[in-house]
Amino acid sequence: MPEKKKAKVAQPRARKADQPVRRDPERTRSRILDAARVEFARRGLGGARVDQITARAGSNKRMIYYYFGNKEALFLAALESAYEHIRTAEQALKLTDLDPAEGMRRLVRFTWEYYLAHPEFITLLNSENLHRARLLKKSKKIRALHSPLVAMLEAVLRRGQRAGVFRRGVDPVQLYISIAALGYFYLSNNHTLSTIFGRDLMQEPALKQRLAHMSALVLGYLEK
Repeated sequence: MPEKKKAKVAQPRARKADQPVRRDPERTRSRILDAARVEFARRGLGGARVDQITARAGSNKRMIYYYFGNKEALFLAALESAYEHIRTAEQALKLTDLDPAEGMRRLVRFTWEYYLAHPEFITLLNSENLHRARLLKKSKKIRALHSPLVAMLEAVLRRGQRAGVFRRGVDPVQLYISIAALGYFYLSNNHTLSTIFGRDLMQEPALKQRLAHMSALVLGYLEK
């Protein structure tokens, strides 16, 4: 009988020496930023280590220095990224399309729920405040990031004033600082406050009660 020919097994093509390796710079940069937010939130600017960030990102130091320059620049990029995330989510609320009172109520709820879902945002801000915003002052885009927020609040306030439901003379920046502070202080100090008052302030009933309290305070202040 004639000998059967062996079937040829397809072999993977060898990459030519001059063929470039495909890279995804945006994905690499994004992974590094995600890892940096976690490490900086856990250990602060001083405690976080580049080795830990690269290990979490599955990258290497060379990539961090290539994309960001140094650890401080990486921290600033992580902080800017965190601000971008919350500001983009706020714009998606489309508060100016809602009844003014409902728009403010939704902003209070959103801010509260965002802080609960993203505790790293609070800890990143705590870390930068310890350094008196030394790095944030170097940001070339942080003010532009917040301009749409102020404009949105101004528009909601004007609509509420025209409708006769909001009082006049409300500073949108002061208003937002108050909304943020009502949730920020509660969450960043929940361990000490829970100990002082003998309550577990992170239990679900306490969190619901806090949201209702914040909404009542803000709407009560705005009411004409």
